[in-house]
Amino acid sequence: MAITTFKRYEKKFMLNEAQYKAVMPGLMEYMRLDRNCKDGRDYTIYNIYYDTDNSSIIRQSLSKPYYKEKLRMRSYSVPTSPDSEVFLELKKKIGGIVTKRRAVLTLSEAYQFLDYGIRPQNMDYINTQVLNEIAFFVTTHAVKPATYISYKRIALFGKDDSDFRITFDRNIITRREELGIEKGRFGTDLLPGKYLMEVKVSAAFPVWLANLLSENQIYKTSFSKYGKEYTENLLKHEKTYDLQKAV
Repeated sequence: MAITTFKRYEKKFMLNEAQYKAVMPGLMEYMRLDRNCKDGRDYTIYNIYYDTDNSSIIRQSLSKPYYKEKLRMRSYSVPTSPDSEVFLELKKKIGGIVTKRRAVLTLSEAYQFLDYGIRPQNMDYINTQVLNEIAFFVTTHAVKPATYISYKRIALFGKDDSDFRITFDRNIITRREELGIEKGRFGTDLLPGKYLMEVKVSAAFPVWLANLLSENQIYKTSFSKYGKEYTENLLKHEKTYDLQKAV
């Protein structure tokens, strides 16, 4: 089992198909495709987000507090056995700075840990500390699987700075039933025809990128995949409730 930690600023932008095609040539002058983009193609990310019975995690996040955190299980392929690799990620945002703590487990180990608090054997000190953080989060918030979110991603990183990353996510599929990451990819398309662009930097934006975005009328936005899914699901529930009351 391994662990990685990320610390950076993340800025988000919403693009249509024409804007995406317009900026890619300019980006490729300074960046290269991530190794996961085999033969220039996108790859798929699968997530299960965890929350409380009353969705307190996402509701707090949508209120834009100075400090927020969320827990998710992530995979880069649909797990086909209990030994398939998955990630447990505890993502925190403090004053605009994003920190992500990630541990790698098997699917079976992840479920055993989240459901029963059973830890994998032979963990080193750092892995123990990260799972301590996740265990505290799970105990404090009494979370359970809340929503499934999967998307296609194109990722790039700077030719001169590998910490500088840009990702484009599209075909964002969500659902609130059958919340097992091993169940596969199906559900509702959250942003048909749109690309969510995320710029991930440890310092300031490069000038060339600011100019490229301005030239194509691409402006910063506030967006959360889970937040968007929650808001739409809540509105749908409220509309159904209102119709039932009317009848």
